[in-house]
Amino acid sequence: METFRIQVAIIGAGVLGLAFARAMALKGRDLMIFEAREAFGEVASARNSEVIHAGICYPAGSLRARLCVTGKAQLYEYCKARGVPHKRIGKLIVANSAEEAKTLPNLMARAAANGVHDLELLSGVEAMAREPALQAHSAVWSPSTGIIDSHALMLAILGDAEAAGAQLVCRSPLTSGKILEDGTTELCFEQDGEIIHIIADQVINSAGLGAQEVAQSLKGFPPTQIPRRFMSKGQYFSLTGKAPFSTLIYPTPHVAAKSASLGIHLTLDMAGQARFGPDHQWVEKENYDVDPTAVDAICDAVRQYYPDLADNTLHADYSGIRSKTQAPGDPPQDWVIKGPGDHGLANHVHLFGMESPGLTSCLAIADYVANLLEA
Repeated sequence: METFRIQVAIIGAGVLGLAFARAMALKGRDLMIFEAREAFGEVASARNSEVIHAGICYPAGSLRARLCVTGKAQLYEYCKARGVPHKRIGKLIVANSAEEAKTLPNLMARAAANGVHDLELLSGVEAMAREPALQAHSAVWSPSTGIIDSHALMLAILGDAEAAGAQLVCRSPLTSGKILEDGTTELCFEQDGEIIHIIADQVINSAGLGAQEVAQSLKGFPPTQIPRRFMSKGQYFSLTGKAPFSTLIYPTPHVAAKSASLGIHLTLDMAGQARFGPDHQWVEKENYDVDPTAVDAICDAVRQYYPDLADNTLHADYSGIRSKTQAPGDPPQDWVIKGPGDHGLANHVHLFGMESPGLTSCLAIADYVANLLEA
């Protein structure tokens, strides 16, 4: 069995794993990215709304707020420099009643606390003038929200990483690992029935839904540092015909909280196709089937702000699963990024519950993780 000695082993090749590889390779590190699936970015990184978030709704001071605002600026600059398809099309956060409208000033205050100062409070007349198909009592306009081609982004980031010497190894699930006395880590990956044996100076666990399993498989990693994993499945439905809106439409967070979901919002892809979602259900197993009978509930939610939605125009499209660290019924949690200051292992960073806005924040998260390993 051949053994490879490398400086950095990255486990998981979603957008975060690729961003970590880019950041570390550009620093001159010798590294490999190991992905259990057939190709990079096949799970959460490919099954989301493809939105560049502004950083509005997250608690002030949280990792999600700080790294979203920083990451948004980095991402727009990166996309422009590397020709990654994206559009800064903005977002309307819509209140459909006077009661819902009461939450909008608080929303703007939270955004300002996060460093988002470009929001505009609109009357219903002003909002509907922007989007004639919309029904709204009032709204908040976010001009720095956008959309992105997530696959093109990952291709660009991977290209940078590989140009700097990183290697991507797919179809290679981790089978076992051990943290050695000298601080290095022994890792065994299976590929095509054979074992790849690695000795790595540093390890970054960015395995997404599998992050807890990866951490548990590493002998010497403290089990008390591994949070429980919960999975939230969301389904998306595409709209037949021309999109009725030119910008993103979201319900107020107050409405979303009532259903314990992200809210049924309208997003557009780079080709202008409109889709609505996600809905929400807690699941125990990975399953990406879309239940066509969920369309009635989706339509009911959409007609709160788009009353002219015609029957039989929404069709099952795709679904995604978010890794969460909070149990059903508990309030949303911040990302859990376990570095040396948490578990006492100088050469390990493990990431758990890296849900939205992970795509928006990927470059900022990569800088944050690199700094943890260099501290």
